[in-house]
Amino acid sequence: MKFVLFPLDPVHDVALKMLNRELLKRRYQTILLPPDTKMEEVVELCQKENPDFIMVSRTVGYGAAELLARFIDMLDAAGLRKKCKVVVGGKAITKELAAELGYDAGFGDKTNWEEVIAFVEGRKVQESKSRIVKTKRDITQGYSYRVHYSAFKDLLEKITDQIIDWARDRTSPGIERAKMREKMLQGEDLLDDYLKLCDDTVVSYFKKNTLPKKVRFITEGEKKKFDRLVRETRFEGKILRHSFDRPLVFVQYGTGCPFMDAMHIKISEAWGADGVLHFDPSWGARCEGLLEGLLAHEEDGSIITFENLKLIKSALNDSTLWCVRAHRGLNTPETVLLAAHAKADLTKINMVYGSLNGGTDPERLTVDGVYAIKLAARYNLPYDIPTNEELGGVPAHKALAGMLVVAYLGVKLNAKPILKPLFCYSPDVMINDYMKDNYIDYNAAKVIALRRIIDAPIWPGEPIGFMTHTEDRVQSAMTTALHAALASSLGLDAITIASTDEAYARGAITVSARIDTLRAIAEAFRFFGRAKIEPTKQAEEFAERIVEGVYETLKKVAEREDFVASLHEGLFGTREEGANPGRAGRGTVRKC
Repeated sequence: MKFVLFPLDPVHDVALKMLNRELLKRRYQTILLPPDTKMEEVVELCQKENPDFIMVSRTVGYGAAELLARFIDMLDAAGLRKKCKVVVGGKAITKELAAELGYDAGFGDKTNWEEVIAFVEGRKVQESKSRIVKTKRDITQGYSYRVHYSAFKDLLEKITDQIIDWARDRTSPGIERAKMREKMLQGEDLLDDYLKLCDDTVVSYFKKNTLPKKVRFITEGEKKKFDRLVRETRFEGKILRHSFDRPLVFVQYGTGCPFMDAMHIKISEAWGADGVLHFDPSWGARCEGLLEGLLAHEEDGSIITFENLKLIKSALNDSTLWCVRAHRGLNTPETVLLAAHAKADLTKINMVYGSLNGGTDPERLTVDGVYAIKLAARYNLPYDIPTNEELGGVPAHKALAGMLVVAYLGVKLNAKPILKPLFCYSPDVMINDYMKDNYIDYNAAKVIALRRIIDAPIWPGEPIGFMTHTEDRVQSAMTTALHAALASSLGLDAITIASTDEAYARGAITVSARIDTLRAIAEAFRFFGRAKIEPTKQAEEFAERIVEGVYETLKKVAEREDFVASLHEGLFGTREEGANPGRAGRGTVRKC
């Protein structure tokens, strides 16, 4: 076949040069014209050469339609339109525009050569052999959880032994409800006993059909429409990562409505998200007992019910990792149980953050946390442990010390913990100017410090780069993308991203805000590829200080020989540093 390649553009002809190379590789005959060729000259040349295809490119959008229409008219007048096929390509081109102007085909932005070659050869596009197929990952795979230094291991052993011994003969309403819930899931009718351990809000819901304020049932008709929408939603997901298979990218949802959550998830999956996190409402975490049924409400976070979780699960892609959070409230053990039965992949448990910045009483969350970790181990549900240096203001070394205690406790109870230090612009960082020079060194230092202490998966969150965001959506997306690139450079396992209006949504986060950030991250991964962000020497100095601080914190906690007292007395963060022991559930722990 013979091709005439004509750049209908004063200077831009790169795409045609590349197409010319592809055609020559296949031994086709080509004539590549320079950008300054006039249309009349092209028509005259084609009358002489009788090509099978005239390939026209028009990169710049200004006046593209008028010029392309004029060119096709000239080919028609010269009798060439009937003798050969005419194809147009360029960023401004769409298939619809090409057809409207009378071209045989049009190829726009993101076209690959295989599509063009397949068209001219009259065959279907061959699926790329290099296509990456998304599969569900186990974030914890390959880690030994070995503590590298005996000094740290001895302290962690002592502290976690004390926690386990302390919790051995204690229980709480949250634990007892979880035990009942487990039997109820197996068919036993224990609702009356369950309600004896619940707050009035939950009791009124079951006994008087009274819904909490701003909560409503989802109707059967709405459910059918939702099922049809999910069934009919089809898309080819994107791959965000470019050169490496890490980090996985998670999106946090919690619009209040499980239908909206599911649609946000589907769109996030379509734009490349690897996982999603269920964000529960604050009032739900402060209330003894869980509701049942398909429920929506008007505030942030989505109600944890087994029915809501199962509905969201029905919408997930097979490759999407799903974390159902249970890290801070009075329903922690029960939420872990529901997460496991709803077939979640991950959960979240943190006795320190939940006690000092999540509003739950330290004693209550410690006993609940131990039981929740045992449930996570029994159901093979890895759990992540966020830190509190950002929202609370706790210094990083104290936050990491608390996280390591909860992680090592999980290791001893045969669970799989995931470390989740924050990439953030925390109050402690602001006061001490740790990020005066850049946002890289101190964030990198936390990762370096943790790797020196333990071999465990690391997943910065939550969400990555929070507090560095402003109301400027471009700034917000770019900052998140740069933090994502840092995570990639450090070889981290996963990140949870913020959406561009997360800092100022004043309501549910919009879908477009999620797409903004996902696209920005894809560009950052593509921009850096196998290149890396290189921290300065300051990162090593920061890391050394953090390791020393973690050690000193663990040493004081071990010497105190009382984990709960350590939380109350500020060893993991003082009130002045922003750590305030919670009050929800106070006085509810009892001996058993």
